[in-house]
Amino acid sequence: MRSVFRRFVKFSANHPLRFMYSLTLYQVKEILSYYPSNYKQSAVIPLLDLAQHQHGGWLHVSATNVVGKYHLLVCGTTPCMIRGSRDIESVLLDHLGVKRGEVTKDGFFSVGEMECMGCCVNAPMITVEDYSNGSQGYTYNYFVYVTPEKVVEIVEKLRKGEKPPHGTQHPKRIKCGPEGGNTRLLGEPKPLQFRDLDAC
Repeated sequence: MRSVFRRFVKFSANHPLRFMYSLTLYQVKEILSYYPSNYKQSAVIPLLDLAQHQHGGWLHVSATNVVGKYHLLVCGTTPCMIRGSRDIESVLLDHLGVKRGEVTKDGFFSVGEMECMGCCVNAPMITVEDYSNGSQGYTYNYFVYVTPEKVVEIVEKLRKGEKPPHGTQHPKRIKCGPEGGNTRLLGEPKPLQFRDLDAC
């Protein structure tokens, strides 16, 4: 890094803005090089850290993304991907007529990806960040065991101003329990058996 820094200083001695841009561009490329080509978006935290350092710890509001009244986040980690989250995202984007990160023309919806939501047993899942009542009435709800058909139904209910029931979307599951109910641990657990160490 030091040799690169010297090169930039020599190249940009009379152009301080060019120096800052060149150094920042080098740092961005270096940070991005640590991530696989299909997961460059995972570098967002180190890149935001770089931007904040460049601006004295403050990031201008124009650097933040605009989202719809309902920001739909699809889980993008392995358990949800195995259970069909990519299909769910495709259906959402096609149904709404947007790309990931864009807002619908009516300003109601935007779609993004979120890394692990911590409910892998309930995969696939989406989260709806609801800003329809402003930041004071903001809600954040999980919808688990979703299907492509179910996410379209959720979107249409939100569009009508209805509040679809969050949580499990599978009719035969209660919370994260198995379909048909529990099959193990149906009664009180047996007391632990301790070995008498004095008898040995």
